[in-house]
Amino acid sequence: MSYQAIVLKAYPEAHINQDTFEVVSRPEEPLKSDEFRIAVSHLSLDPAMRGWVSPDPNSYIPPVQIGEVMRAIGVGTVTESNHPKFPVGARVTGITGWTEQLLSNGTGMTVLPEGVSAELALSALGMPGMTAYIGYKDILEAKPNQTIVVTGAAGAVGSVVVQMAVADGLNVVGVAGSDDKCDWLTQLGCQGVINYKTDNVAEKLLALTPNGVDLMFENTGGEVQHHVIERINPHGRVAVCGLIADYHSATPAPAPSWINLIKRRARIEGFTITDHYHRGAEITQGLLGYLQQGKLEHKVHTLNGLESAIDGVNLLFSGANTGKLIVEL
Repeated sequence: MSYQAIVLKAYPEAHINQDTFEVVSRPEEPLKSDEFRIAVSHLSLDPAMRGWVSPDPNSYIPPVQIGEVMRAIGVGTVTESNHPKFPVGARVTGITGWTEQLLSNGTGMTVLPEGVSAELALSALGMPGMTAYIGYKDILEAKPNQTIVVTGAAGAVGSVVVQMAVADGLNVVGVAGSDDKCDWLTQLGCQGVINYKTDNVAEKLLALTPNGVDLMFENTGGEVQHHVIERINPHGRVAVCGLIADYHSATPAPAPSWINLIKRRARIEGFTITDHYHRGAEITQGLLGYLQQGKLEHKVHTLNGLESAIDGVNLLFSGANTGKLIVEL
């Protein structure tokens, strides 16, 4: 018996393409005494993947090596087991990679509770939801009646931030790149939306934030960042977890002037969820609070088949997806 996997063939210079990866066939290996076999059913596609296939050794996580299975978070079912905590039939989530199956000793794997779908596990309760929660709760320390601007607001992370902020009584301005996405953000409760591709961003932001901006959750970079910093309030906070606009650029876009950071005593902090995985149970409980109150929706954009991941990951950078981008095997 054999299975297919996708391995890194070459580090891309710009966009991921068909030359970046190679589809390989591998033979099934027998289980060791403490292992179990996972049949992968769903894979998460995330903007961080572009950084994972950069050879930069000084990033927050080591790059994927040439010839290695592409790193990814996934969901699957245990089909064979020599591990007492992961019986046959259990549904699990963790780092699976772009592969149809894998062997695991349980490190980094979690059994999914009954009733939690793969889509939910990879979106609102997965890395996107956890990222949103840490940035919103820990870094921004959001409070009712504050004004928050969320970029990439219709994405997997941004949409969770938007919904938590709406539920908590903040004035929420969502920024996205299409009218459909802005319509969805309005349905989620945003008091204001900005289509950065068609609106005059400066004028729209001024109209939507007459009392300035207290908080910014930054996913994308680009023009909005400059206008928000111009309108940042005293002791404002900016949480930065992504700069999609710069991921394929050889030269980073010019940053906003820092003068207002001094004048307004504002704070900017970058973060990644990998520093907080040890708090997984606590974060999940926090997210479940919103879910159980019916205040947290999740929207998924599903691609079909393992090989669809290769071209599909670029949808994240063109803005062609709405919600969490997932591959179903």
